[in-house]
Amino acid sequence: MKNKLTRNWGLKIASFLSAAVLWLVVTNINDPIMTYRATDVPVTIKNANLITDRGQVYEVLDGTDMIDVVTISAPRSIIDSLDRSNIVAVADVNDLTSVDTVAIKLSTNKYSDKLDSIRGNIDSVRLSIEEKQTRPLPIKSVTTGEVREGFMVGSVSTDQNLIRISGPKSVISQVSKAQAEVDISGFSNNINTESEVRLYDAEGNEITAANIEKSISKVKVSVEILERKVLPLACEVTGTPEDGFQFTGEITFSKGTVAVAGKSKILENIEAITIPAGVLDMTDASEDVTVLVDINQYLPDGVVLAEDDFVGRVNVTAKVEAERDRAVRIPVDRIRFDGLPEGYRAVITEPANECSITFHGLLAVLNEVTAEDVTAMVDIEAWMSDEDMDELAEGSYWMPVNAVVAGRDLAQSGVTEVRVHIISE
Repeated sequence: MKNKLTRNWGLKIASFLSAAVLWLVVTNINDPIMTYRATDVPVTIKNANLITDRGQVYEVLDGTDMIDVVTISAPRSIIDSLDRSNIVAVADVNDLTSVDTVAIKLSTNKYSDKLDSIRGNIDSVRLSIEEKQTRPLPIKSVTTGEVREGFMVGSVSTDQNLIRISGPKSVISQVSKAQAEVDISGFSNNINTESEVRLYDAEGNEITAANIEKSISKVKVSVEILERKVLPLACEVTGTPEDGFQFTGEITFSKGTVAVAGKSKILENIEAITIPAGVLDMTDASEDVTVLVDINQYLPDGVVLAEDDFVGRVNVTAKVEAERDRAVRIPVDRIRFDGLPEGYRAVITEPANECSITFHGLLAVLNEVTAEDVTAMVDIEAWMSDEDMDELAEGSYWMPVNAVVAGRDLAQSGVTEVRVHIISE
């Protein structure tokens, strides 16, 4: 029996090898080794907290967290059951190198032990690691465009006025301001909307880095739209100038009209901005009086100034002039008699045709007066009282003429007398 087992060793070995080769041939024919290529395979970065826990942030450079091509070699039966979703690419920060790279480990989530090979066109993720910075920034609300003609922007407010931004120090340090912008083009009514908070550098360039974290991304913005209206200024004066001087009635303003804004219902009932009595006081003035007035304090509630280059200060001047005298010649037949006792007749004998009456006041007013404007009268009853005369007697007497100019601030200056002849009838 022993001899039978040990005989023909060479033939037995050759038979075994032939059988093995035949098995391999049959196997390769039925399940050959094939190659599968998948594109754009994402890499999962594992244990990233090892960076962030140190108060640092990282950024993947050059898109190295995406493998362009992964190539797998395996039997056809395995390849046929795999697709891109079965490929697992992991970069573990525990393997971070001194040059901030992390090796990529490739595998599949099934049949991993039956693969001949798996490889990608890149083998590591490149990182940029730096200190993390957090900054608070005020949110500035900004309008763009122009409202409808005749309107303007009033107050602009946001429901939140502060944002916190976090990210790489090199990026955060470039941020100069945070803005919420609202387009107001063509609007004539209030606007309430939601606006994205955008970040800008000192030159006004928007910063859109993906590695910046914002505490908020949007805010609610309210824009008040007001109607504009141009109004004249008015002023009430108080006080009396020094004796011999008068207020001319003329008030001048360094700015005669002012543009204001407010709600339409408020503006429709306002015709002027009036500076009240007490602000411009002419007491004992002998020359023009000028005061600097801030008209903001006299604007009605809900009304604001609507000129960017005007802050509201206006010089207001009341004109004061010295009084003058001017004589006006009055025909004697225009002089009336008052208080003439019944049964008497009065006739002016001197002057024969005209008498001169002097008035005192502002020159501009005096120059306008004509004889037709003057009402002249001889009050015989008052004259008799002054002369202690109980009963009028015939004869000629010098009597004063009292004259006024209706509607004008003029006073008679001095005494004008006429000779009156009293006749009993």
